[in-house]
Amino acid sequence: MLAQNQEIQRVIDAFVTRAPDGAALQALEPLLRQAFFSSARELFQQLLQQAADRIDAEYQVPPGLHCKGRTTIAIQCMFGWCELTRNYYYRPAEQRGHCPVDAALALEGGATPALFRLVCLEGADEASFQKAQEHLKETGGIEVPARQIQRALQRIGPAAQAWPERDAPPEACDAQIMYVSGDGTGVPMRRKELAGRKGKQPDGSAKTRQVYLACVFTQHTRDAEGHPIRDHQSTSYLSTFAPIAEFGLLMRKDARRRGSGTAGKIILLLDGALGLENHGKINFPGALQIVDFYHAVEHLKELLEALFGKGHPDVKKLLGQWKRWLLRDRVQKIIDLAKEQSRGRAGEEKVTQALHYFEHNVERMQYGTYRQLGYFIGSGVVEAGCKTLIGGRCKQSGMFWTRPGAQSVLALRCIRASRQWDTFWQNRANEHAARNDTLALAA
Repeated sequence: MLAQNQEIQRVIDAFVTRAPDGAALQALEPLLRQAFFSSARELFQQLLQQAADRIDAEYQVPPGLHCKGRTTIAIQCMFGWCELTRNYYYRPAEQRGHCPVDAALALEGGATPALFRLVCLEGADEASFQKAQEHLKETGGIEVPARQIQRALQRIGPAAQAWPERDAPPEACDAQIMYVSGDGTGVPMRRKELAGRKGKQPDGSAKTRQVYLACVFTQHTRDAEGHPIRDHQSTSYLSTFAPIAEFGLLMRKDARRRGSGTAGKIILLLDGALGLENHGKINFPGALQIVDFYHAVEHLKELLEALFGKGHPDVKKLLGQWKRWLLRDRVQKIIDLAKEQSRGRAGEEKVTQALHYFEHNVERMQYGTYRQLGYFIGSGVVEAGCKTLIGGRCKQSGMFWTRPGAQSVLALRCIRASRQWDTFWQNRANEHAARNDTLALAA
């Protein structure tokens, strides 16, 4: 401490006696922060110990739990490291211990709840755990190793992954339309996670595992030109590596929690894949399904290339015309014309395969009608979510994940993007406190 104070005084003296410059100011601020943190740490440790003593004094010891004395641990807070002494209890019948103070104060992972929450935020938001470590030190003067940040996310992972499955009362929803959209993308995985899985590599092996992302948002109004307006901050997200059947159930549960029972209309915005379509029908019976317009256009290009060949000038020319037909409810005209033009030609079989997508989705491609009714026809919200929530963290160069590691990070990112961050951590603190419930421990 003496050496630190001497260094601070030296920098202050240099700053006030010489012509100030940016380099001097840059050296001064971190040192002052360090000095303030030192004082704050001392005050915080006193307050923390006082709180612990009150909790231990008021704790009602349940039958079968024996006090084994006082134990001291090191706890890291935002200002540095503190020591905390508290009672330790042991239940011989179950061979497990319990510190009421730890539960009451929501201490975990050797950190205070505020620091643990911040570490989890940085670990989920930054591009890597190493960058999270650097960001914490640079912006807050907090030194947490990258490995410790990773362990914090592993610790919080099960709770974050279970969050979409929690039982919560449904919100009140007076929106005219609630949209539910889902999509999938690949996350690069470690070899042990890919054993036996088929993929698109030259040898038939897989490099990634499919993760699903769903979003729910609402619409109350349209603009002056009749275009739909997504309600501000109405979008919630969830992600899972589970099979598509479980994904469908999670989408339904999230929509119910968002108030789908009182929404005016439910619309599913999907990419036209058969799996999502079927589970959409199972979990949202009676809901209107719309095939994402941009996926339809991609398939339209594939159809034209099957007709004329890649690079043919007619592909680009007709693509614009056939897109306009799609927007005028003329998907059947596209199907009929493509069949007529392919009849007897060498690529007829490829055209037939490409046409199956449109023939199967005719009723879900009436884009002209949907636009007149003021509906969204594109799944841009979930597509953007796949790029930012998943790709922005889990698909960086050189990254290879375990399934639990990726799911923990993605679950936290979805919670934050859904504006449920504060609620999640309050619930976490309540769960810790419940460990001190005398009846619960005696049961």
